[in-house]
Formats: sequence, C-alpha cells, structure tokens
Amino acid sequence: MSRTQLEMLADLARDARDQAGIALAQERQGEQQTTAQLHSLNRYRAEYAERLQLAMREGIDPATMYNYQQFLASLDAALERARQTLAAQQKRVEKRQQHWQQEQRKLSSYDTLASRRLVEEHRRLERREQKTNDDLVTSRLARQRNETPQ
Repeated sequence: MSRTQLEMLADLARDARDQAGIALAQERQGEQQTTAQLHSLNRYRAEYAERLQLAMREGIDPATMYNYQQFLASLDAALERARQTLAAQQKRVEKRQQHWQQEQRKLSSYDTLASRRLVEEHRRLERREQKTNDDLVTSRLARQRNETPQ
C-alpha cells in the first residue's frame, strides 16, 4: 500500500471518527435534555402531591380528590414514559460511544501503520546515505592508493 493510499485511508478514518463524535455529542445532548425533563416532571409531581396533602389537611371534597388522584396518575404515567425514554436514550449514547471508539481504533491503526512506514523509510534513507558515504570513502582510499608512488 502506497504512502498516499495510507494517508487517504487515515483521512477517511479521521472523518468517520469525527462524524461519530458529532453523533455521540448529539445523543449526549439528547440524554441531558431527557434527564432534565425527567427531573422537572419529578419536581412537579412532588409539588402536586404536596398540594394534595395540604388540601386533604384543610378538607377536600371527593370530586376534587378524584381530580388530584387522576392528575397524579397521569403524572406517574408521564414519569414512566420519561424513564423509558431516558433508558432508550442512554442505550443510544452507549451505542454511539462504542461506534466512536471503533472509529478511533481504526484511525489509530492507520496512524500506527503510517508511523511504522515512516520509520522504515528513514532507516532506508540512513542505509542509503551510509552506503553512499562508505562508497565515497572506499573510492577515495582507492584513489589515494593509486596516486601514492610505490
């Protein structure tokens, strides 16, 4: 595989990793929003339950009590849906995290290959330079021997 092909693969892997990172960030943002909504629903439910307790202490008619209970039941259902949504969102985040890690490993593999290739290229150049230097020294010594009267 040529150096340019390896660079092209590394660039593609880098782009794929970056796209996976963007998708992961979006899923995490969705998770934060879902968590915030769940907390808001929990607070609202607690406040509403507190209002019901206060109304019961002060005396409440059966119709109003029924309305409070129905509304609390609908809040409980909404809370359950929000918990399920959060669990699904967390699974999506985990899946995106794994995908990002996979893309990062792929990029690291290409980078490692490129580094090895570069080291190999440097060694070849050094050997070539050494051979050239050796040849120069050998030819200089041969000339000196030929020029020296015997």
